Amino acid sequence: MTAKTDPSMQDLKPTVWIGKQGCTETMIEEIVAQLKKRKTIKVKWLQNTEVDPGAIAAQARAELVSVRGRTMVLADKKKSSRK
Repeated sequence: MTAKTDPSMQDLKPTVWIGKQGCTETMIEEIVAQLKKRKTIKVKWLQNTEVDPGAIAAQARAELVSVRGRTMVLADKKKSSRK
């Protein structure tokens, strides 16, 4: 059995880029603002930048969906927990 990845995640374009200053409070605010507009967002960061995806998700009060290389997908906990 092979697990198929969700094609919507692959088609999702990065909407937040973390630069050489790292993940600042302004970046967290932008992630929170974008999560209010969208159900999921993709965040990328530079190769020379140290980023902890779990910590960013916790600060933004978001669900960490996946991490691949220097890209993470975050989902709004409020929207993803609705049934």
